[in-house]
Parts: sequence; C-alpha cells; structure tokens
Amino acid sequence: MYVTEIRPRRKQLCALYLDGEYAAAVDAATLAEAGWRVGSEVGEEELRALLEASKARRAREKALSLLEVRSHTKRELVEKLRRSVGGEAAQAAADRMEELGLLDDRETARRWAEAFLGRKGYAPRRAAFELERKGIDGETAAQLVEELAGDPEETLLRVLQKKYGRVLGEEAGRRRAAAAMQRLGYSYEQIRRALRRAAPEITDEDEEYNGI
Repeated sequence: MYVTEIRPRRKQLCALYLDGEYAAAVDAATLAEAGWRVGSEVGEEELRALLEASKARRAREKALSLLEVRSHTKRELVEKLRRSVGGEAAQAAADRMEELGLLDDRETARRWAEAFLGRKGYAPRRAAFELERKGIDGETAAQLVEELAGDPEETLLRVLQKKYGRVLGEEAGRRRAAAAMQRLGYSYEQIRRALRRAAPEITDEDEEYNGI
C-alpha cells in the first residue's frame, strides 16, 4: 500500500488515504513521528501499529485535558475515554495518569465527600450513594462518610435555617422544606425534629405541622 494523501483535519488529526482511498483518522504528531509521507509504502502491520499508537496518544491527551478541568476517579476517566478511543487505549491512558500521580481515587473521593456533606448538606446515606455513583467503591465511600460527617441533624438544621428560615412559619413553607430535606437523604423523623428546633412554636397538636 502507498500513502496517496494526508489531509489535515480538526483536533490535530489527519485523514490518511492509502491507494487513493480513505483509511483512517490519525493523530498528526503520531503520523509525523512515524515518518509517513505521501508516496511512502506501508504494510498491514505498520498500519495497525500506527493506529494503535495514534489511539494511545489521543487517549493520553484527552485524559490530561479532562483532568485539567476537574478531578476524576479512575473508573470515571476510563468510561469517558472509552467513548472516543476504545477500552484498551482508555485503560492504558488511565493507568498512565495514575502512575504520574494525576489520579488518586481516595483523595478525589474525599473532596467530593466534603462537598456533599458540607456545601450541599447531604445526609450521610445520600453522600455515600453519590460517591458510589461516581465510581468510588462502597467500602471507601462508607469509611470517608463516617470519618467526615458531623452530626447529621445539626447539618440538617443548618440547611433548614439557611435556605428556609423565612418560610417555616407557614404550612406551605414547611412542606416545601421537608420535601427538599428528604431529597437530601434525611429521614422523616430527622426532619420532624429539625423542624421543631427551627420553629419551636410548632407542636404535635399543630394541625399544619402534622400535615407535613
């Protein structure tokens, strides 16, 4: 086979034509390193090696780009890379990022847990669920949440007072606040106790309160 055309494309890729027909999109730097030019004669093995090298480079560059934006777990990174470069190249790139110290699942999980439990005000069970959903194993998620979570009812009270303090005197406001706290992962009893602390005037006999 002969290289008959190399046509530049977007995202640092080149369209490679062999014997007058389109063959593949190849990373421009990989192509240059291989020394392929119009008129070069190449074999099937050389083509396969070039394509694999191109995928590997693209995977590493994409991994670096993703990690510049935010932290990822290894599983999350592999899943994102797999969409564009395939499973083998994605796994190899993630392994390389880990070797370079750019991937640390536990440290990433810790930052997420701190955000879930602090800024977002999630209940511990909701925080653990979100960590697992992002690719953190269940044991690590449970350990971090247990380590970082304070008193969940104090967190719940803080969120209630900050976001709904002005409306807790109204039945509609309490209902809205209770529904929001349930979505954060708190139990009905935790919400009842926090509402009573946030609005002491509410009693068990209060029909509006019992209607929550």
